[in-house]
Amino acid sequence: MSTTRQLEIGLSSGRSGTGPATWGQQAIWDTVRGLGPADAPRYNVSLAAPVDPGVPLAPVLDALGQLLELHDSLHTRLTQDDDGRLRQTVDGAGRLTVHVRQCADGEQAAAGRQQLAELAGQPFDVAREWPLRVGLVESGGLVRHLAFVLSHTAADAWGLRRLATDLTAIVLGDTPQALGERFPALQPLDEAAFQAGDRGRRRDAAARQHWQRKLALGPERLFPAPAPGAAAKPFPNAVLNSPALARAVPMVAAGHRVSPSSVLLAAASAMTARLSGAPDALLQVVVNNRFLPGLAHAVSTVAAEGLFRLPDAGGEFTDVLRRTHAASLATYRSAYYDKRLLDQDVAVLAERDGVVADRSCFFNDTRDLMPAEPDAGAEQGAPAGPLDRERARTTLSWPVEFTPRANVSYALDAVRAPGALELSMTADSAVLPRSGMERFLYGMEELVIAAALAPGLG
Repeated sequence: MSTTRQLEIGLSSGRSGTGPATWGQQAIWDTVRGLGPADAPRYNVSLAAPVDPGVPLAPVLDALGQLLELHDSLHTRLTQDDDGRLRQTVDGAGRLTVHVRQCADGEQAAAGRQQLAELAGQPFDVAREWPLRVGLVESGGLVRHLAFVLSHTAADAWGLRRLATDLTAIVLGDTPQALGERFPALQPLDEAAFQAGDRGRRRDAAARQHWQRKLALGPERLFPAPAPGAAAKPFPNAVLNSPALARAVPMVAAGHRVSPSSVLLAAASAMTARLSGAPDALLQVVVNNRFLPGLAHAVSTVAAEGLFRLPDAGGEFTDVLRRTHAASLATYRSAYYDKRLLDQDVAVLAERDGVVADRSCFFNDTRDLMPAEPDAGAEQGAPAGPLDRERARTTLSWPVEFTPRANVSYALDAVRAPGALELSMTADSAVLPRSGMERFLYGMEELVIAAALAPGLG
């Protein structure tokens, strides 16, 4: 049995101002506004974690107030101009509701899960409310669980991780001023000003030119199109949990002097080519853009898709891997742009050429959002065996189905899991049926493990 009460924390002297929205704010708002109230919450970003050891409620509330002072995105509202463009308003004062749930000892985890589901399951009205919800679970006089839910217009997953890190630091005695000096970051109004300036416009133009070059060379279709008039079906989600892959990826990366993300992107590209029959892989790759000046520690939405093309992706894997690493660098540099202008570019290409290259396959490496785990075998209480035998511990599950997504053949996430690496794929079963999804995921695992076991690696 649990009870919930609502408390308020105040902001009285925060930064304030108005200005155009950032590219990230505008892109997410454009995406979410076309969804109904039932679908919009799936674009919320959330984080929940136990608080161990527990912390008294008062210092947590105080730290939350200081967090509002540190990050402008938490007290920013978005409204639409007459021309359809967004403007952001940073409120210098206001109050935020904090939802505090009281429960008995031993019920904290269940109460935290229920609270997160309730807070995350509601859309945000970003014109009228701040884009943040906070839930706390209190037991025995101490806060035992924390939940953050943000509108995606306020932060992406990398910004959310920064938010949790800063809250922990403040609870432990840091100040917003010290954190701001130690981890300087562009606030959204500052980022929008950069984007509107000469340097920002040049970066935007260069990124969109990269997209246009890749689109001109990419295949019209990767996987065969669904039959005309076929009824849309739910998109299944497959999750491959592989302790062996968690070990093999860093081995291959070190042995071939590439990044771990390049290893997974190369494997995804190779399986895309092999299963689709198209010689080239063309993927939209989510890039966190945190390597750009001023954005490393930003709590805002700066992640975006870069367009990655790899010719002859179905060839010998070590060659695919080498070329993937080189091609991915250009993709990362070209993932910071004004999406509205890019959409206009794509429309011009479609009108001129009649077709535009397939952009329906997505790859997102989210492993950096979770702390590194110990060795896969040690994590599960047993010594890790030979890598070629570790595959026996791989599992494939089908946890959920999603509503159909427009212009998506598949979306593939790489996720860090306890003692393992997970590949989570959601796909249009009319394009890539469950058997194809299974071949894709096991094929990625096989490619990487075979490369790790190759003679002379490292």
